Amino acid sequence: MEDVQIALVPCLTDNYAVLMHVPATGATILVDAPDAQPIAQVLTQNNWKLTCILITHHHSDHIDGLMMLKAASNATVVGPALDKDRIPGLDVLVADGDEVNASGLEVKVIATPGHTSGHVSYWFPKMGVVFTADTLFALGCGRIFEGTPQIMWESLKKLAALPPETTVFCGHEYTLSNARFAVTVDPHNKALEQRVRKVMTQHMKGEATIPTTIGDELATNPFMRADDPAIAERLGMVGKPEVEVFAELRRRKDSF
Repeated sequence: MEDVQIALVPCLTDNYAVLMHVPATGATILVDAPDAQPIAQVLTQNNWKLTCILITHHHSDHIDGLMMLKAASNATVVGPALDKDRIPGLDVLVADGDEVNASGLEVKVIATPGHTSGHVSYWFPKMGVVFTADTLFALGCGRIFEGTPQIMWESLKKLAALPPETTVFCGHEYTLSNARFAVTVDPHNKALEQRVRKVMTQHMKGEATIPTTIGDELATNPFMRADDPAIAERLGMVGKPEVEVFAELRRRKDSF
């Protein structure tokens, strides 16, 4: 991993922003801007200067602090071209497969629609880190607001193809509720059992439950495992297409 300092910044009630600081260059990159105040506080405490902001999608709880932070820092703002009319202040428009230089760090853009039509994830291959915002959560996935189950399932499969050791930062602290749902649809998964115990301990201590890894999600996240026969059997959907199994998982979670 490159020499980068990473700070997880809790925002609003359950959002996360992430700051990455490169000591060698003085650059600092922000992923999503839910609320300017806590992000600015971390920047000030560390004497970091914001140089680049990466935005994943247009929802207000990911961009409400954007213009204030940009005005204070003159940072370059990168975001999805499909959302150019819904996100203010974009300087660089990106789409699936684009490679971007974020203040000296190499970033690959992965289109991950489903939660929103323009949602993108940012993969830093040299660092082994991906920012998935509201597509892939720890033990869960985002609600489908601007897509279909097929679209969201394809997005998750793109992320599943990343190296299993890839560190995953997502946009919300939803892990405990996701864990409670996961055990109802994958009750015989020993790896999930162990992870749920860990998540409950973290929650009791007031600790963040992210980051996670692609490998851990493949082993324990039911939404990444919709192609597992054990889950299909649990749902009474043996032999059904994996996307139908995924759709049923999402339907059940929406009313859980």
